Amino acid sequence: MHFSIPETEVRSGENGSTFVAYNIHVNGVLHCRVRYSQLLGLHEQIKKEYGSNVVPAFPPKKIFTLTPAEVEQRREQLEKYMQAVRQDPLLGASEMFNSFLRKAQQETQQIPTEDVSLDICLSNGQKVTVNILTSDQTEDVLDAVATKLDLPDDLVGYFSLFLIRDGVDGGLTFVRKLQEFELPYVSITSLRSSEFHILLRKSYWDMAYDSDVMDNRVGLNLLYAQTVADIERGWILVNKDQHRQLKSLQDKGSKKEFIHLGQTLKYYGYIKFDPCITDFPEKGCQVIVSAGNNELNFHVKLPNEQMKEGSFKVTRMRCWRVTSSQVPIANGTTNPCSSAKCEVKLELAFEYLMSKDRLQWVTITSQQAIMMSICLQSMVDELMVKKSGGSIKKMLRKRHNGSIHQTDSQHAVKSPPLLESPDQNREQIVKLSTKLSSVSLRGISASNSANDISGNDFHGNYAFEGIGDDDL
Repeated sequence: MHFSIPETEVRSGENGSTFVAYNIHVNGVLHCRVRYSQLLGLHEQIKKEYGSNVVPAFPPKKIFTLTPAEVEQRREQLEKYMQAVRQDPLLGASEMFNSFLRKAQQETQQIPTEDVSLDICLSNGQKVTVNILTSDQTEDVLDAVATKLDLPDDLVGYFSLFLIRDGVDGGLTFVRKLQEFELPYVSITSLRSSEFHILLRKSYWDMAYDSDVMDNRVGLNLLYAQTVADIERGWILVNKDQHRQLKSLQDKGSKKEFIHLGQTLKYYGYIKFDPCITDFPEKGCQVIVSAGNNELNFHVKLPNEQMKEGSFKVTRMRCWRVTSSQVPIANGTTNPCSSAKCEVKLELAFEYLMSKDRLQWVTITSQQAIMMSICLQSMVDELMVKKSGGSIKKMLRKRHNGSIHQTDSQHAVKSPPLLESPDQNREQIVKLSTKLSSVSLRGISASNSANDISGNDFHGNYAFEGIGDDDL
């Protein structure tokens, strides 16, 4: 998650006096407005709970009214403070920090605590309506959905809630995974647009864990609905023969067999992102990125209109980072991820072992960069747990309970937080396993067949194959 304070506002208090409000943005979207005194109170609480040695530096109080230059200086200092707290594995995952953000979000949007109904979308287009409080956090809403569906407690952690946006031709855009520091009802209401929804989807990557889910009737139905939906929107590639087999299994109601066949198909379990820009293999290339199977898959359109496809394994990424910058908005445009004058430009960059002794940075410019980063982190979490012989069930349960950075899960998260400041003097990156395994890239045919086709040699040991460019 990217925390920033890009702007301040002078607002009026209850007694007519004015004060400076600091607008905290998460992923470029306004999350809450807070006063200096509120952040000071949070700082004092954290310092009391965790000690002065753990807490980052906080900007000091001023006796006199701040000048515009001093307000700007304090804004920068508070932004660095919030980023430092969020990036700390202990402080950023603390209930103290998260509850502060939830309360501030609710106060900013001026939504009182009351009973409401909230629609949660399933992969098959159906909606589950749950009765919650406006102040219920993400975990509470997920529990309410599980209860409504009769999903057992031990399977709740296998699923997560995602904020999505309707796309063209029935497609969808993953905006982010709902976090522990936000209130789902407030988050979706504050967007003030009917094109945004909350989706229930599985939250793990390794298909070996599908068997845990399929042992339960409700879990089986959810996984089946997701597989069908991913095939229908073209995220999973199916040839004509496979399509006939799937249709036959669907007609028979053989859901487990349908999923088992789906597991053999290319891009099963992947999340597909919107078209964006990359500097690999050349600057300014259009690319469609998909995340799954412990890799980022690229479908690249080169400047000469040639199409290439390849994958970057997470086990060969030495590190990655997400950075942001403010760019002006063209006149007449509106965007829920923008402020009044500019919008946030997000980039995901990872350092990759291209060949023996040769590392190279690859950059993706996308408004979904942080969602991509979250996908990479969760892949690493699973790989580390598996490598250590730990239980994926335990990890998912801890993630569901909001304490993934604590106790037994420490071996799963051996990296700093996902996002660092765009300030290059304070650049931090996500360190991954130092033991890097081999990578293989396979071409695919333009007809989406299951056969591997060797393509043109590209960047040493990378083989790419031409593909259709309908999505670019």
